[in-house]
Amino acid sequence: MTRFTVLAEGLAFPEGPVVLPDGDIIVTEIGTGALTCITRNGAVRRVAETGGGPNGAALGRDGALYVCNNGGFNWDRTNNGWRPLGRAADNDGGRIERVDLVTGHVERLYTQCDGHPLTAPNDLVVDAHGGLWFTDHGHREGRRMDIGVVFYARCDGSFITQVAFPLISPNGIGLSPDGGTLYVAETSSGRLWSWPVVSPGVLGRADWPSPTGGNLVCGLPGFQRYDSLAVEACGNIAIATLRFGGIVVVSPVGELVERITLPDPYSTNICFGGDAMQTAYVTLSGTGRLVSMPWARAGLVLEA
Repeated sequence: MTRFTVLAEGLAFPEGPVVLPDGDIIVTEIGTGALTCITRNGAVRRVAETGGGPNGAALGRDGALYVCNNGGFNWDRTNNGWRPLGRAADNDGGRIERVDLVTGHVERLYTQCDGHPLTAPNDLVVDAHGGLWFTDHGHREGRRMDIGVVFYARCDGSFITQVAFPLISPNGIGLSPDGGTLYVAETSSGRLWSWPVVSPGVLGRADWPSPTGGNLVCGLPGFQRYDSLAVEACGNIAIATLRFGGIVVVSPVGELVERITLPDPYSTNICFGGDAMQTAYVTLSGTGRLVSMPWARAGLVLEA
């Protein structure tokens, strides 16, 4: 088992960790519909109330936090842990939100694209142009399951477009160090896909019969479900992995680089920060913890 330091516990299914310029860390708490800051001295304070289910998050160039809100889940709280059980009865729809970290004001930027409602936006990444690439994971209810989508949108709320469809529960999303490749992890299939970025909001597509229009980077053996991801400065992709409980690192050509075991089957998100970007921050969502650990390689400095 990998050694780690617990930075905060008692969180309500935390995800979307973001390291702020001053070293504090913001996490989303899907279980309470809120954003929480864990300061460098270990204090925990509420930043904003979004309602619904704030999921992935990213810092924008304007200093605001951009949030994928899945609308909210029902929960199983047995065995002292958190387990999502699908769309909540009071779910009022998926959306992309802008949060002022000073005032806590929450603004809804997008709730639909071309007349199609967003169902469960999950994760996002900001590009060099200040735009947002984000996944819509969708919900599963009984025998029905939403088809997943990847979107591109401007941070000012003026433009949104569908860029990749169909996918099976797309989750983590990230860009290569040069910004020329978009990576998306599918949860249910346990596959990592890539697309060449032609221009802001435009992807190159693989020839049929690629089911997603993307290129398959890897589909590792065994029962591994992919969640969020982060990219290293060297180009490797670190994917938080469900059920296996840990982080799987793969190269841009899909070779397994490293496999890190963590004690929570809901190891959901990873981001990098600290000295030389060699500290990993990971959300152990089922047990409600944010942890940190030394990382063997430098993480990529994200656009903001």
